[in-house]
Amino acid sequence: MQHIDRIYIDGAFVTPHGEELFDLFNPATEQVIGRVRLADEHDANRAIAAARRAFASFSRTGKSERLDLLQSMANALAAREDDLAEAIIDEYGSPVSRARWMANYASSVVLEAANTLRQYDFKRRINASEVVMQPVGVAGMITPWNANAGFIANKLATAIAAGCTAVIKPSEMSAIQTQIVTEALHAAGLPTGVFNIVTGRGDVVGATISAHPDVAKISFTGSTAVGKAILRAGAETLKRITLELGGKSPFIVLDDANFAEAAPLALQAGFMNNGQACIAGTRILVPQQRVEEFEVLIRAAAEKTQSGDPRDPATVIGPMVSEKQWNRVQRYIRLGTEEGARLLTGGEGRPDGMESGWFVRPTVFTGVSNDMTIAREEIFGPVLSIIAYRDLEDAIAIANDTTYGLQAYVVSSDPARAREVGARIDAGRVMINAITHDPAVPFGGFKQSGIGRECGTLGLEAYLEPKAVMGVV
Repeated sequence: MQHIDRIYIDGAFVTPHGEELFDLFNPATEQVIGRVRLADEHDANRAIAAARRAFASFSRTGKSERLDLLQSMANALAAREDDLAEAIIDEYGSPVSRARWMANYASSVVLEAANTLRQYDFKRRINASEVVMQPVGVAGMITPWNANAGFIANKLATAIAAGCTAVIKPSEMSAIQTQIVTEALHAAGLPTGVFNIVTGRGDVVGATISAHPDVAKISFTGSTAVGKAILRAGAETLKRITLELGGKSPFIVLDDANFAEAAPLALQAGFMNNGQACIAGTRILVPQQRVEEFEVLIRAAAEKTQSGDPRDPATVIGPMVSEKQWNRVQRYIRLGTEEGARLLTGGEGRPDGMESGWFVRPTVFTGVSNDMTIAREEIFGPVLSIIAYRDLEDAIAIANDTTYGLQAYVVSSDPARAREVGARIDAGRVMINAITHDPAVPFGGFKQSGIGRECGTLGLEAYLEPKAVMGVV
């Protein structure tokens, strides 16, 4: 069992002032595999002070120096990829193939930030004036448990590219992953105080960072409810805030689609990352006249989808991250039945033959109307809803009838037609006949899926303030 009793402040591993101990679980076995000592407000304040001191000099570094640091970060994270993949399996429950991708992403996304920086011009001419993009200040970063290492790497790399210093509050449920990432970043040799990592509770450390007057920028990934609280806390000091929040993404199957290809793609979009993905395509919109045909195909594919031991190469869906999350998903499955949806496959309880572990049966409902709870709220588990639509206009109306707008999927045999539909969907990203990721492309959402964007040039500029130098220049 691992005992983690250090946080990282001002270039050193230090003992937290906080004394609370938090158990870490393997969700596949429900066994305690570690314990972490949590930071408190005092630790957060120390970390912010260190980042503020470091900002004075780091903000004046040039592009070349920052590029060297990013390369060093990427190399150090790549060197720990095996350790990180193991931690992602044990602590989060990711299937082995997905865990390897997640571990590799931590280093690759740093290199992508370097590519963005390499091409970026911090000065530009407008008429007779010069506009300079200046680092905003100390950045507070709050990351979630469903992709902890990747989010730390992406947010920190972007901040460093911009010339900002950082205080990071990762999820306390991901402390083993955080420890590996922190050790790697320490080995990368970043200047003292440029990054600080304080693992603690959101309502303690996260709240302190969100309200602190010396934090100029917040980047948060997590639930919409918490995002709203961070926005309120940051309003007093007018912080620059980027929020990447929840989603209830539509997966639109057009009437000309190849259903034999669309059904398994829909499962892939909905069940990714154990179903614990903000971009999951959980509302599957199907032409009314072809619903029964689609049901046969997706049921057959879902029943071949293995939910179980994350170390089994055949597993597609691992366990929910915690007992609390497992109970949440079970509640939504009950609600689906109670509100009149028809259970096509799956249902409550664990998969057959499983006595323990927070595993969920891959579940698909049909006969769902868009006003049902399972179609409105983010479940964050492998539970999908088939919603029938009358015609194209109805499909677009249903797709946009949500408080969210993070991602959408459109499947058609005619890519041009799919793009026309995608152009009418209110979402930050639209996938056409594919599930892909490009870290150079802006990521974020419409409506209550967030504010601002991460990744690429727009993500970099979220850490910068434009300053116009006018007159004789």
